[in-house]
Amino acid sequence: MATINSTPVLAAKTKALRRNTSQPPFDRNRFVEDCIAAHHETDSIPAVRDVLARAVADHQSVLAGLGEPSAAGLDVLLSSPTLTIFAAQWTPQMNLLPHDHAMWALIGIYTGREDNIFWRRQNGEIEAYGANCLFEGDVATLPAEVIHSVTNPLLRFTGGIHIYGGDFFDTARTQWDPETLIAEPSDGDSIRDMFARENARRKLASGGRSTQ
Repeated sequence: MATINSTPVLAAKTKALRRNTSQPPFDRNRFVEDCIAAHHETDSIPAVRDVLARAVADHQSVLAGLGEPSAAGLDVLLSSPTLTIFAAQWTPQMNLLPHDHAMWALIGIYTGREDNIFWRRQNGEIEAYGANCLFEGDVATLPAEVIHSVTNPLLRFTGGIHIYGGDFFDTARTQWDPETLIAEPSDGDSIRDMFARENARRKLASGGRSTQ
């Protein structure tokens, strides 16, 4: 686990190096193919992370390829039993309650900023123990046991590519009420409902699309 000010937080937030400008612009289908190939490597998580880091290093290219976010939503690039990839779009100052993933995850920011608070289980409850900020071009690795809550602190949209080592939409997970910290079940439908409520609150058209 990496540390910030001696406080353990999730592993491997890295600032990706700027991509060589001779490389082709971001292509969502090629990106998915590269992630699948990397996932088949022996040391799969670092290999997939490298693909993501190379992509978001040129975050303007990713933004051009995926489009400017205009609503909260999930643009699903791949959904399979072993790998899920989507672009998550957060509305200005949107908050996500504490939740786990039950699988490893990678996050790469291509526009805006994502602030994370990290939580750990303690005596049957959860307590906050660390924080991290992800800016454009940053990549973070979240081990399967990580619990975090997410905030977009900006007055504009944030977009990040999220990669999960499993079927994100068909896996039972846990989320915690943001006020009482009482645990409750979560899954793909719960996440979709959360985005729909945020768009309704802001009177935005539903965001996200799926290529699967």
